[in-house]
Parts: sequence; structure tokens; C-alpha cells
Amino acid sequence: QVQLVESGGGLVQAGGSLRLSCAASGSIFSINIMGWYRQAPGKQRELVATIASGGSTNYADSVKGRFTISRDNAKNTVYLQMNSLKPEDTAVYYCNVDRARTTTGWGNYWGQGTQVTVSS
Repeated sequence: QVQLVESGGGLVQAGGSLRLSCAASGSIFSINIMGWYRQAPGKQRELVATIASGGSTNYADSVKGRFTISRDNAKNTVYLQMNSLKPEDTAVYYCNVDRARTTTGWGNYWGQGTQVTVSS
């Protein structure tokens, strides 16, 4: 199993910033897609941003211009810089890695989630 360790969540005021980090550990040889998803109470989980191994990024319309996703392939770590946070950004944020090559093959893995709360 691949372990995803998330950090950086917390409580901030509207307009503030947070930086989420997610480090994948285990016998990992490569990771194709890394990304962040979020789920608010009573709502479905939604994509926030993804980044491919080659650097291509994809963002939800609601976060474009405010969030920036990046990755450090050497560290198997993905980051999400969140600026100009809004109350509607409040959710549990989940780290995801897709097509991670390990000693057992290729897989898709999820983190446990970290709470981000934005107060108005």
C-alpha cells in the first residue's frame, strides 16, 4: 500500500491563504497523476486540481486564479497553494495519486483527508 501523508489544513479567515502538502511514501517508482479533491458536508466529492508527471495542470473553474498545484517528483509530493480563500472553499480536502507504480504494480490511492475551514 501507498501511504499519503497530508498536512497544511486548518482554519483561516476569508481572504487568507493555506498551503496543503501531500507526500506519498512506499516503494514507489513513479506517479502519473497527482491531485486534490474536496468534499463539503452533504455534497459530492469534486475535483479541485490535478497535475500530470509532465507538468500539465487542470483546475476546477471555482478555483482558477486562486489555487496553484505543483509537485516535486523526487519527493513524490504534491502541493496546493490556496490564496484568496472563500467560505465556500470550506471542505475536507483529499490527496490523490493515480497510476502510481509500486512493487505490486500500478494503482490509485487516496489520502485520509484534511479539513480546511474558511470563516467569513
